[in-house]
Amino acid sequence: MEKRTFTNRIIVLDTETTGLNPQEGHRIIEIGCVEMLNRRLTGNRFQAYINPDRIIDDGAIAVHGITNEFLADKSRFKDIFADFIAFIEGAELVIHNAPFDVGFINHELSLLDFAEKKTVAEYCAVFDTLNFARKKHPGQRNSLDALCKRYGIDNSHRNLHGALLDAEILADVFLLMTGGQSSLLDEGSSASETAAARIIDQTTERLLTDRPALTIIRCTDVELAAHQLRLDAIEKAAGACIWNSPSADN
Repeated sequence: MEKRTFTNRIIVLDTETTGLNPQEGHRIIEIGCVEMLNRRLTGNRFQAYINPDRIIDDGAIAVHGITNEFLADKSRFKDIFADFIAFIEGAELVIHNAPFDVGFINHELSLLDFAEKKTVAEYCAVFDTLNFARKKHPGQRNSLDALCKRYGIDNSHRNLHGALLDAEILADVFLLMTGGQSSLLDEGSSASETAAARIIDQTTERLLTDRPALTIIRCTDVELAAHQLRLDAIEKAAGACIWNSPSADN
């Protein structure tokens, strides 16, 4: 399994489109993004519905429920471009099946006549959770719904696809699939604690025999130094600290 080091700022992104292939003239009709700092959701979001100036395929409407009539008075991509780029630039994009969404975004960028002809890769790094899941769970289904079931994430409210809703769900999947907390000294609840909190009115959680191996997160030298400073402060205030004794290392 490849080892990944994530930037402090992560944007989980999803899109909805008029069809499957931008080379056939299909366009983006919704972009949804949620922000994480140090692997914790900040509450900052970006969402835009976009008028594609073309008819949406019936098959696409059946998936996401977004109609031509709903988009008739919405902005064009060129109108939301600046705000969208300002939200994602410099972050690491986390996307499920990234080639699909990145391909559509790059197509939209190529149609702009007032901006440099940049691609997503020139604004952001990209991490594909589908590719990661296939390596982590070879031979298994790795759709977003399948991963929600595997990691115990409730997506029962997901009757139709929606870019912002799917980005929020993917953020939960990403945190659990890539190991929960990122630092020994992180404040607040870790992702594994969040998952445990979803188990309601149960006294016993039975672990699956084919569950993924637990991720071992080793502390850094900086974290060790901070830990030692805390122990020294406890010892100074209390007169003794059992964790500072030689036997505490055994």
